[in-house]
Amino acid sequence: MSEMLPVSQQPAPSRRGRRRRVVRILFFVLVLAAILLFRPVAHLISTAWHDVDEREPPRSGYVDDASRLNRVQVAEVWPIPSETLAAERQLAELLKRARRQNLRVSIAGARHTMGGHTIYPGGIVVDMLPFHRLELDEPNSILHVQAGACWRDIIPYLDARRKSVGVMQSDNSFSVGGSVSANCHGWQFGRPPIASTVERFRLMLADGNIVVCDRTRNKELFSLALGGYGLFGVILDVDLRVVPNERYRLEQFLVPIEQARSAFDRNVKDNPTAAMVYARMDIVPDTFLENVIINVFYRDPEGEIPKLSRPELPELRRSLFRGSAGSDYGKRLRWDAETKLQPHLSRTYFSRNQLLNEGVELFQNRSADSTDILQEYFVPPAAITQFVGELRRTVPKHHADLLNVTVRSIGTDHDTFLRYADQPLFSIVMLFNQPRTPAGDAGMEALTQELIDAALAAGGRYYLPYRLHATIEQFQRSYPQARQFFKLKRKYDPQELFQNQFYVKYGRSQ
Repeated sequence: MSEMLPVSQQPAPSRRGRRRRVVRILFFVLVLAAILLFRPVAHLISTAWHDVDEREPPRSGYVDDASRLNRVQVAEVWPIPSETLAAERQLAELLKRARRQNLRVSIAGARHTMGGHTIYPGGIVVDMLPFHRLELDEPNSILHVQAGACWRDIIPYLDARRKSVGVMQSDNSFSVGGSVSANCHGWQFGRPPIASTVERFRLMLADGNIVVCDRTRNKELFSLALGGYGLFGVILDVDLRVVPNERYRLEQFLVPIEQARSAFDRNVKDNPTAAMVYARMDIVPDTFLENVIINVFYRDPEGEIPKLSRPELPELRRSLFRGSAGSDYGKRLRWDAETKLQPHLSRTYFSRNQLLNEGVELFQNRSADSTDILQEYFVPPAAITQFVGELRRTVPKHHADLLNVTVRSIGTDHDTFLRYADQPLFSIVMLFNQPRTPAGDAGMEALTQELIDAALAAGGRYYLPYRLHATIEQFQRSYPQARQFFKLKRKYDPQELFQNQFYVKYGRSQ
């Protein structure tokens, strides 16, 4: 038997042998990569392949809203003229005709409410979208805007003038009239709802007269029509206080839910440079609501403000989102992308306008068989853990397909009568996917009522622009000022000319 040589004296492997070993290693690496990538890539391709627009617009004489569950026949859809004097004259004539014919009038913009807030069956719908002129008073930072203008038109207009919106929703698809009528809020940190940015507006009353409303003139109407869901008259135009466009730097903090409050206080509440903030919660079934990613955009003035551009990677982002509907794997893939991949794909710096310039169309449900339904609850900061605990128990019990949970901070509203933010609050916004069937709607109604009870038990309430699933008793407990609100509605509109399905359910009995 030959003697074993020391390692140092063994013959070196041939160049061909080394090459074969490298090839084998590369082959196994590629196979492993293919195995790891096959399922996510196949899932995204399948999602994109099946993501076709199956929605059918309402046929002539019918209207619907964003829920696609409120399609009803109306007497007329009346587009308001774009020219101001003609619009005011013809609108007054329309209201006179409606009173004479005993027809009800509802007011619509982009129709992103979900409970028939822009609809009255058999009534006249005033379509405000053609009424959309803009004018900026630059020295005083006041935007004069007609009620039909949408934020997607306003943001580029302001961007070109180095200004930005003070408070608005997270999407640019809504109209100004709709936003102030629902008194929307955004993710602008520490800011009250949009009413806080309204300096004045003009309102056409049921008798056709136009009044100017601000915090001194017609101040009661000012507080009623903001967040009044079109029940006091037609808001014609609004003066909004705008702010400078700014440069922001994004930082993300992934923490267990138990550490979220302390992380929020440390990185947001106690940091004066935090400008825009939202948190997103983990909806993966195995770790349901156990983790949260806090997205903080800090002011960073040392540098050029990025130019306004189209949203990045829209097809990939849409496939990631839509692929989470009805799929536990899709939910995990999306969460992994948001927490691990997105920070590397996103730009480090953003302009304020860029963050606001994204529409609901990017993620919108296009299926004929299902729809996406929003719900929103407001709770005091001290009760957020209690409410999340109820969510963790209640949502799985109802087998609801939850697609998204975001959390935002809202300041106290000092301006509106039917206010939801009577103190600093956290807003919990949830998006559910549900079948467009009576059974699907009944299941969502049961879930909603249980979650409203949980919000009330936590010292909070729910938001009004969505499905009318709250019982009358829950509505009254959430908004104890509602009885006086509807009494004042009839004071200013004694013939109850302005009505919608929200008023039919909750207002007529008050």
